[in-house]
Amino acid sequence: MAEKAILIDRDGPVATLTINRPKTLNALDVPTLLEMEKALDQLERDDEVRVIVFTGAGDRAFVAGGDIGDLNSRQGLAHYEEFAEVVHRVFRRIESCDKPTIAAVNGWALGGGTELILAIDIRILSEKARLGLPEITLGLFPGAGGTQRLIRQIPLCRAKEIMFTGDHISAEEAVSYGLANKVVPADELASTVKELADKIAHKSPLVLKLLKRGLLHGGDMPLSAALPYEQSLIGLVLDSADAHEGCSAFLEKRPAQFKGK
Repeated sequence: MAEKAILIDRDGPVATLTINRPKTLNALDVPTLLEMEKALDQLERDDEVRVIVFTGAGDRAFVAGGDIGDLNSRQGLAHYEEFAEVVHRVFRRIESCDKPTIAAVNGWALGGGTELILAIDIRILSEKARLGLPEITLGLFPGAGGTQRLIRQIPLCRAKEIMFTGDHISAEEAVSYGLANKVVPADELASTVKELADKIAHKSPLVLKLLKRGLLHGGDMPLSAALPYEQSLIGLVLDSADAHEGCSAFLEKRPAQFKGK
């Protein structure tokens, strides 16, 4: 029996989703993306899961990119459109997930790997990580959301340099560009991500959900529309049980016990 392309591991309120194709350096093809989508749906419906971590199997790659052999074997526009439709849908699904997501980038994250990272909330890199959008060297361009997400997350001139050259980016460079949050030694990646995920997992699930929605949708609005949108969301938060619990815990000098209500 073939191994599953996506593995799920739960540790209390934190779930880790592992792309498990080490023989292809965890490259993405349509079956893997569909399995990832199914796993994400399952984790988002699970009220016990509060944070989702994405990582790659093995110690060489997070996601080395799209599966070039699979793509090159396709014939006809319909088959390429299938891949484009699926990868866009799944990455947007990750980006709009109501639960916080963290990328534990353990190695190569090129092409589709970097595009996946751009759809994830927080990015922690091993010192061995390498990012980049090398599609230009294959006669392609980043078509899994990369051209649009990158220019919204870093300066336009830097984004163009990355896409026009196809050069690899070191972990330290990625942080300096604003593509990632932190670089850690390879043997500290798992513990660093766990500590961060546990910290976020103890916050209010309701507030995190509404905050994520406010950031995602408000970021695409003009300020004149985004501010009223924020106002409507904070009104929902202020009337929640979690808000009352948080304020009571502060006044009573005790840890808050959030229920997501």
